[in-house]
Amino acid sequence: MTQTITPSLFLEALHQEIQQTDYGRHPAELYDPIRYIMNLGGKRMRPLMTLMAAYLFTDDWRKALKPAVAVEVFHNFTLMHDDIMDQAPLRRGRPTVHEKWNHNIAILSGDVMLVNAYELLVDVETPYLKKVLMRFNRTAADVCEGQQLDMNFETRWDVTEEEYIAMIRLKTSVLLGFALELGGIIAGAGCEATDLLREGGIDIGLGFQLKDDLLDVYGDPAKFGKQVGGDIIANKKTFLLIEALQQATGPLKEELTDWLGRTDFDKQEKVQAVTAIYDRLGIRQLTEQRIADYFTRGFANFESLPADPGRKAVLLDFAEQLIGRES
Repeated sequence: MTQTITPSLFLEALHQEIQQTDYGRHPAELYDPIRYIMNLGGKRMRPLMTLMAAYLFTDDWRKALKPAVAVEVFHNFTLMHDDIMDQAPLRRGRPTVHEKWNHNIAILSGDVMLVNAYELLVDVETPYLKKVLMRFNRTAADVCEGQQLDMNFETRWDVTEEEYIAMIRLKTSVLLGFALELGGIIAGAGCEATDLLREGGIDIGLGFQLKDDLLDVYGDPAKFGKQVGGDIIANKKTFLLIEALQQATGPLKEELTDWLGRTDFDKQEKVQAVTAIYDRLGIRQLTEQRIADYFTRGFANFESLPADPGRKAVLLDFAEQLIGRES
């Protein structure tokens, strides 16, 4: 009997692989935080897409499981360190690692997670291993470059939309692109296919990050899993704020600038006031249009893949779900 291939099948296999992955045991203070953040769940969209990309070109998609977990481990490593830099109190609705333990433990545990990612990647078959490691190294460096640009933006008020998109492409989107490319490489797909997977993933990743910016302001706190309005409180240069700064004029510009310049304020009042400015400028609608544009480009790349339409449908249906997410 042929097994029906659905995202839930990939997710179950991925969950089992994550649960049986040994990150290390002693000292407990080093490894417990890794198990903690890996068990917080999340959407697992990056490793899921690795498996789906492999399935496009082979029935033996399970050989991509350990490399897919490597992608998830690396992603969570970046989250652990990002949370320290952002002083974030919550991750997926639970205390961040540095809050539950301390900053030093979070830094060191994150370092070990990077090592874990490499250990999992070496499960890739020898003919493809060098290419995978080279692409992973480039992606990891890109993510760090994007994070540095994000920090550079903290002291600038003239960040343009183009600069912001370039930053999130590095910080967020290239990892999703690599996750898809990785599945294709493991499955033996050609360069044309892996290029389409990577570029499609990058576009989906851009839409996904803009959606994250949007949900930080307009999301349901019960579903979002992070502090709604946190970007506004921190004056974080998101797509929404950058567009508002460029479009606001007169009294509205003065009001926005006043809120951005305050050091003593009521958090809820600031979130409500800045959100109201976004509403008056139509920033939500503009952001939603940009999100739709990037998703459309990503889907176009996936549609062009030289793969069975039925197999592509699994990936396309999963990507479609990302558009309507609320968390």
